[in-house]
Amino acid sequence: MSSVHASRGPLEPASPYLRSEVAIVAGIARATLRQDDGSDRHHLDWDAFAADYGRVREHIARVVPGCEDYTAKVDRPGGFVLPHPPRDSREFRTRSGLAEIAVSPVEVLHVPDGHLLLQTLRSHDQFNTPIYGFSDRYRGIEGGRRVVFVHPDDVEALGLADGAHVDLVTRWDDDDVHRVAPGFRVVPYDTPRGTAAAYYPETNPLVPLDSTAEASNTPTSKSVVVRLVPAGTGAEGQAGETLGADAQDASGEDQGHHARPDPVPEQLS
Repeated sequence: MSSVHASRGPLEPASPYLRSEVAIVAGIARATLRQDDGSDRHHLDWDAFAADYGRVREHIARVVPGCEDYTAKVDRPGGFVLPHPPRDSREFRTRSGLAEIAVSPVEVLHVPDGHLLLQTLRSHDQFNTPIYGFSDRYRGIEGGRRVVFVHPDDVEALGLADGAHVDLVTRWDDDDVHRVAPGFRVVPYDTPRGTAAAYYPETNPLVPLDSTAEASNTPTSKSVVVRLVPAGTGAEGQAGETLGADAQDASGEDQGHHARPDPVPEQLS
């Protein structure tokens, strides 16, 4: 951890219209921070960042400790390691000068009968949100992503079967929006009883935009209470209630994948 090294993409862009992530972020910043006279609110040249990543590194070097002379350091074989006072010199920058450990109370969620506690996660070939392929060698999933991992005993208890197609449905206590992520295939997996797991961003529609952790402000995507209902029926609420205009639209179903305990090596290349 804390190691910084250069990386270079070996492939030519698939299209002249395909923009880099830096260009996309810089474009958003330019549009957001543009003043009425056309100048940038912070006097930054966003187009220059997108055109030359060296400019990005120059600005990082000014504000991030340990990144001084960033460009020269990152070009060295193996890159460089950021400073870490507790590791490097047993220094703890706290008021006491010692390591301080905080204990937070654990809030146990009540999961009603017939429901599971869903966590969202990434596949092997996924870096944060961008998806680079359909091979999850960690879990033996090939060719698709709309899967939900469920403990075998829960699969049986819920009256489901390996390969069954379901919709993921949830409601939150503080709103009345019926949220659905449609068309997932059930994969029996050694998850803890009472829980399930599925990839994001496919499951993002299940989490309200304003449902975030108190301190970090990150989405509460590791504790989503869901029901698994037969595919195609998730658009109906309990007791036949239908979705309102603000509900999530169905986005189709991916049936082309399968699970392998030990993926075939050539499929992972």
